[in-house]
Amino acid sequence: TDGRLTEGSPALKKTINKSVQEGVEEYLQTMGDEPVSGLYEMVMSEVEAPLLRSVLVFTNYNQSQSAEILGLNRGTLRKKLRKYHLL
Repeated sequence: TDGRLTEGSPALKKTINKSVQEGVEEYLQTMGDEPVSGLYEMVMSEVEAPLLRSVLVFTNYNQSQSAEILGLNRGTLRKKLRKYHLL
């Protein structure tokens, strides 16, 4: 193999999973007794924007390739790119 982590790679899944879990746990600890709401949307936007950016850079901003890698149709990708001001 070429050493890349692929979609089904246990190492990749563990790394992303662990990073998200650690980030959420750290955030909740930091918030302490402060009320927390909208956590799901906050986490999704915090993860989705850099995911899209990273894939775009990887494909030299080829939206068709990016959509394929992400498992999205191109229209959905463009909508998300506009949402995060990446277009």
